Amino acid sequence: MSKKITCPEDLMALKEQAKAKIDLRAGPKDMQITVHMGTCGIAAGAREVLAALADELAKTSPNTVTLRQSGCLGLCDREPMFTLVDKEDQEFCYGNLDGKKARKIVREHVVGGNPVVENIVRK
Repeated sequence: MSKKITCPEDLMALKEQAKAKIDLRAGPKDMQITVHMGTCGIAAGAREVLAALADELAKTSPNTVTLRQSGCLGLCDREPMFTLVDKEDQEFCYGNLDGKKARKIVREHVVGGNPVVENIVRK
């Protein structure tokens, strides 16, 4: 159930929440994460991965990462997957994911700068 707006401060808080969600998916930033949302990815759980990424990024690094969606990458047996492009323009393709693994990658790679090798399917 949504919170009832009772004062101008409530409206401003709602505005800031909406702006944060839009900013997460737009504009050039230090890193880009593209979740592969083809039919195979969605069937394998890409929506869960996308939701976990959005939640974890909002908590840890809301202004440094752009979160996007795309179609199938062609590695259907590795779904769900996402591609991370870091500050140095290096590309890391993570696969066989779930929400827990996605959150770990945000904490360790995006925030900590250390790729999570066991989940990389292509570099």
